[in-house]
Amino acid sequence: MPWTGLGPAAIAVALAIALAAAVYVACLVLLGRLTGPAMMQMRVRARRPVLVLSVSVALAVGLPALPLPPSVRLPAQHLVSLCLIGLLAWAMAVVLALVEDVLSRRYDVSLADNLLARKIQTRFGVLRRAAVAVVVVFAVAAMLITFPQVRVLGTSLLASAGIVGVIAGLAAQPILTNLFAGLQIAVTEPIRIDDVVVINGYWGRVEEIDLAYVVVRVWDLRRLVLPLTYLLQQPFENWTYRGSALLGYVYVYADYTVDVDALRTELDRILRHSPEWDGQTANLQMTGADERTVQLRALFGTRNSDERWNLMVRVQELLIRYLRLHAPDQLPRDRLVLETGRARSGPHRV
Repeated sequence: MPWTGLGPAAIAVALAIALAAAVYVACLVLLGRLTGPAMMQMRVRARRPVLVLSVSVALAVGLPALPLPPSVRLPAQHLVSLCLIGLLAWAMAVVLALVEDVLSRRYDVSLADNLLARKIQTRFGVLRRAAVAVVVVFAVAAMLITFPQVRVLGTSLLASAGIVGVIAGLAAQPILTNLFAGLQIAVTEPIRIDDVVVINGYWGRVEEIDLAYVVVRVWDLRRLVLPLTYLLQQPFENWTYRGSALLGYVYVYADYTVDVDALRTELDRILRHSPEWDGQTANLQMTGADERTVQLRALFGTRNSDERWNLMVRVQELLIRYLRLHAPDQLPRDRLVLETGRARSGPHRV
């Protein structure tokens, strides 16, 4: 009988499974004693791979001890080998994801001066996705090679490798183009995670850089999805390419009688009471004039794009309020000139 001696073999398999479970629990206890956000992420991510790996190792050790017929033992061993290959790829992906989590916690892009953090997160994020894609391809190829039918098919295709290569190259051209575009972006860094960009008139922040596309979060919480090749072929604005600091400006139109020095003093007072101001750049100049009004430009420095926008709207509002409350006669107006009993209006009216 082929099933003779099943009792001792079953005990051996049970002991192997118990040993694997003990190793699994010991690993979790060891990880549980380690503190820090990185170890917490490791415990969460490693729980399932360690469990499946322990069971697979137990089966790989215990199956040869079972007196199974070849029709059952060989497929079972093949299945275990497939699980081990998949688990190895899974473990590599988990390690890469864990390293990315550690880097994202250490280099925080929410800080004001986050140029280095954006560089590191962008570069490693793109490279991690590319590495995971390569690992998956090699894992699938290793699994397929374990099937004898696939090996025979691969041998027969070698005779027509030229035709197959051309077909595969044409089919994979978009994938390879995006892959190389992602690697080029990771190396040259025209954009990075959390960069402030203006693309086709849309202002937003780079939220995600994948192997095929870039996601830009627009100011109204919409998402603009762009292929990587588009960013390498079309011009766009990057407001945080060298740093987060930006200059803000507003235009105010006033009458020719405006007191520019008083407005400069008011601008300095506004900026001193504004937390968004970087404390460096502050200037107000007359940058234009027409027949009826003069154009005044208030220029000031900010630490990032969000503070720039908030300070721009505040400065514009407060400067206009100052003119309205303290110097209403200096606002843009029309003049009516009386000459020898006749009323003559100015050449331009509002």
